[in-house]
Amino acid sequence: MAMNIPVRPAIGRLISSAGSQHGANASVLGLLSAKAAQSCPFSSTPERSMRRPRRDNNRFRGLSSIYRSGPRARMNIDKSEIPKPADYKPKVEVDPNHGLWEFFYAKDKLLLTPTEDGEHGRAWTVEELRQKSWEDLHKLWWVCVKEQNRIATARKEKERLKLLIGQDETYERILEVRTTMKRIKHALTERFYLWEDARKLAETDPEVDLNNRKTPYTPSSYIEEDVQNVEPSEEQAQASEVAEAPPTPEKVDPSTLPPPPNAPETQQQPTNTRV
Repeated sequence: MAMNIPVRPAIGRLISSAGSQHGANASVLGLLSAKAAQSCPFSSTPERSMRRPRRDNNRFRGLSSIYRSGPRARMNIDKSEIPKPADYKPKVEVDPNHGLWEFFYAKDKLLLTPTEDGEHGRAWTVEELRQKSWEDLHKLWWVCVKEQNRIATARKEKERLKLLIGQDETYERILEVRTTMKRIKHALTERFYLWEDARKLAETDPEVDLNNRKTPYTPSSYIEEDVQNVEPSEEQAQASEVAEAPPTPEKVDPSTLPPPPNAPETQQQPTNTRV
């Protein structure tokens, strides 16, 4: 029993030393095998173009060079030259007589200069418009509408181009146009009231038939018959007699008359006059 006690620790030391040597050999073998694997002259990693694209669950992802966000799938780019776009400008056919050209003063001129914009006439007066026919007033009204549209187009273009010139001239021009349009309405309103007054008088007149479009006015014959049958008054009878009677010659002193041109000359005897 006395020999077994010191032998057991010695056997434990031998076993532990053998195990440690075996672990060191295994670690050395691992390092050698790793060095052997790294000494390969080529890489067995597949190329980027052959890799399977990674899954991107963000469908709102865009392309950005700042945040380095690219497309979902990798794109292969060829080294060949990229073709340049052709310098092609399509030719659009425009009607030279199109109605939209009326919104501008000229086809080759977008805006008027302030000097040209200030060259305009005065507004029409009501007295001048009263003498115009319905067709003339109708034409003048649409001329004013066309001018108003041109001025509105010029204002929009100046706002788009941020031009501050010619605002006062444009305001004066549109003011004259709108004044003319107001006076045209005034003249037409006067004619409407006169027409309504005449229509009301015609409705009470027995000689006017508004339903008859061809000959609305048919004078009655009894007025002429009454005029013929009426007896003249005393004053009218005397006036008619005076007008029908021949004129009576006036008494003239023959001594005051001049002698006829063919009469012989006579010696005038002196007359004795008493004082």
